[in-house]
Amino acid sequence: MHPQKSRLLGDLAIFGSALFFYLSTAVVRWGEGLVSIDAAYYVFARFFLGILMVIIVMRVRRTALRIHSYHLLIGRALFNTVAVYCFYKAVALTTVAEANILNMTFPLFVAIFSWIFFKKQRDWKASITVAVAFVGIWLVLAPEKAAFKEGSLWGLASGLTAAAAILYLNLSRREHDTNTILFFMFSIGTVVIFAVYYPYIFMPGWLDLLFLTLCAGFGVIGQYLLTQGFRYVTAVEGSIVSSARILMAALLGPWLVSDPALGAGGWVGAILIFAANVYLALRRVST
Repeated sequence: MHPQKSRLLGDLAIFGSALFFYLSTAVVRWGEGLVSIDAAYYVFARFFLGILMVIIVMRVRRTALRIHSYHLLIGRALFNTVAVYCFYKAVALTTVAEANILNMTFPLFVAIFSWIFFKKQRDWKASITVAVAFVGIWLVLAPEKAAFKEGSLWGLASGLTAAAAILYLNLSRREHDTNTILFFMFSIGTVVIFAVYYPYIFMPGWLDLLFLTLCAGFGVIGQYLLTQGFRYVTAVEGSIVSSARILMAALLGPWLVSDPALGAGGWVGAILIFAANVYLALRRVST
């Protein structure tokens, strides 16, 4: 595949993952007052459905697991499990927009980790772009609302651990196919969440099952697109495209989940983030 076409495919896949991840969190908010489901149960459902989907895809395609590096697969799975749980916990304790915004601090952490550990990815322009995106995140959040309350801490923790998970994904993608990565991620995540939070997991009723399935389904689709997208882009580049989820939260929040509308400062931040995404995309196309 031509390099420009492969990059475009990666961008589109990661952008699609951002949309489905946002819809997954919207389902959690829609369920409030209708069902009593803990964040851990939503995460468990997402991983469990993921296992089923991977097994079905592998049986249909008649493919098998191709394992080259256990530590990359396990590292990706563990950090992703923690990141997803922290993310859903933040959704439960804050607004959907704030949870998504705090989760999207991970591009800054990715840039820092990439600068430290990967000499080939020490790109000043990409680092500056990430910094601009982080300024945008801060403006959307608004300093007076960024106190380190419990919900904010869960959101920031999801951003930090998601950065580590993204770096492991980028490395794993060089040696493993999509289904191998996802099988380890979903299976390890299911076992860990069940072992730690089994008191919150119960036999669901029909309404419970509806919300669990919608949330898990959107999350699994997003995970497939994210994993496939990182086949074609670097960790820093993919993280910037993923930050489009902040714009989704800003634009769709008041309509879909009754989030408070952003103020003037918030919109300035959203525009900065959007400009950073466009700049990086155009820069990749021109190289």
